[in-house]
Amino acid sequence: MQSILLMFAIMKKISINLSIFSLLVILVITSCSTIKNTSNQKKGIAVGATGGALLGGIIGNNVGNKNNTALGAILGAAIGGVAGGVIGKKMDNQAEAIKAEIPGANVKRVGEGIDVTFDETNPDGSKVGIFFDNNKYSITSNAQLAIDKFKKIFIEYPDTDILIEGHTDDIGSSAYNESLSQRRALAVSTALKNEGVAASRISTKWYGETQPKVSNSSEENRSINRRVQFVITANEKMKAEAKKAENQ
Repeated sequence: MQSILLMFAIMKKISINLSIFSLLVILVITSCSTIKNTSNQKKGIAVGATGGALLGGIIGNNVGNKNNTALGAILGAAIGGVAGGVIGKKMDNQAEAIKAEIPGANVKRVGEGIDVTFDETNPDGSKVGIFFDNNKYSITSNAQLAIDKFKKIFIEYPDTDILIEGHTDDIGSSAYNESLSQRRALAVSTALKNEGVAASRISTKWYGETQPKVSNSSEENRSINRRVQFVITANEKMKAEAKKAENQ
């Protein structure tokens, strides 16, 4: 019951009505019984993917924007089943490429998607990855290096959608910070488009100071919160191909 274990792990981070959770457990148990007659190869994919689809449909609609927007976006895009397993394997490859190509990238495989943040610092104190100077939204030289590498990977893996989330520290008013986080997300979006990534693949959201990665208790911490976050999910073409493979 890998899917049930996954649910318990997520329940530690987000709050879901108990009756909904109970329904999830029942549905996963039922779903597991329905795949007993499938091949061993498909069975291994389906057990995990079925839970991912159930979680995606319910958690994606119930997660609040405050702390779990990336998780909600990934799980909400899940299609589950054997097709979801096919997508997951493709996402594994892209996640490994990001880890190998982009220093400082903190890459998490969640369900059928990828969540990318940054968490390393150069010896001179500058951040590795896509961060911003205080009260700025211009792309720094370090950020451009990461964008150049992202561009290479996104072009190599064309069948994904890319959500860019903008964030700030807590200096200034919440209204101003929301606007600043929007400009940061749009700046990265524009930079990727200028590098040749199709505009149709890219969307942006922004959350101001409401989703700090760490406490805003020091300048070092605030510099970590001045960031963007990437959420990578399958586009409609990949989903259609995965569903076709499901029937083969």
